[in-house]
Amino acid sequence: MKINKLHLSLFAAIWLAAVLFMVGNALGQVPDPAVPDLLDGLPALEGTALNARIIQLFLIVTVLSLAPGIAMMITCLPFIVIVFSFLRQAIGLQQSPPNMMIMGLAMFLTFFIMQPVFTQSWEEGLTPFMDGEITQEQATERTLAPFRVFMEKRIMDDAVQRLADTMPDRNYNLEEETPFSLLVTAFMLSEIKRGFQIGFVIFLPFLIIDLIVASILMAMGMMMVPPAVVSLPFKLAFFVVADGWLKITEALIAGYL
Repeated sequence: MKINKLHLSLFAAIWLAAVLFMVGNALGQVPDPAVPDLLDGLPALEGTALNARIIQLFLIVTVLSLAPGIAMMITCLPFIVIVFSFLRQAIGLQQSPPNMMIMGLAMFLTFFIMQPVFTQSWEEGLTPFMDGEITQEQATERTLAPFRVFMEKRIMDDAVQRLADTMPDRNYNLEEETPFSLLVTAFMLSEIKRGFQIGFVIFLPFLIIDLIVASILMAMGMMMVPPAVVSLPFKLAFFVVADGWLKITEALIAGYL
């Protein structure tokens, strides 16, 4: 729960507003839905039918609870978390650094990498909408456009087409604009695959150290000594001397430039 609150606090300025637009757009055109106006008194119910305004408010509150998950879907956060998790396992540490620290570092790196996208989304979509210069549908499209460009640069070449082929009855026209739901799914799968690829590369040098230590212990007849315990100090020394944290962070950031 603490992670979700911290995550939500970092991205609330962009994500909560964007979610408002997406929900409103799904419900249909609503004339000038200012946020204070939305909460300005609940309209009375007529018979057994719920007022559309009440339904909209209910859906907005429901979707806002999913804001941390939505943020993870269209940013570089899952990729960074996967790489750091592989790194911790490769070294042989179970709880150091702790999950909270890994998630915190990943979130701040995500904000550092995604800052131009956040800024563009805010200036082109949210600010004009709050000033009353554009409609809700225009604000939704402009707010999500920078994230669409970001995701399109990161997806695998055939990911979108293969996902579209799984549901031929929907007749996706990929020559025009890719549906957002399809784009997000392809983006997440591409990020997970790329994270596993980098995790494999990270594992190799530490695996070599484990094999060398295990061979030496076997040659010395010390078969009762766990190789992982003996190799851990050597892996830590290798990682510290190589300045591993900074180098891996630099590589992750450079991959998004």
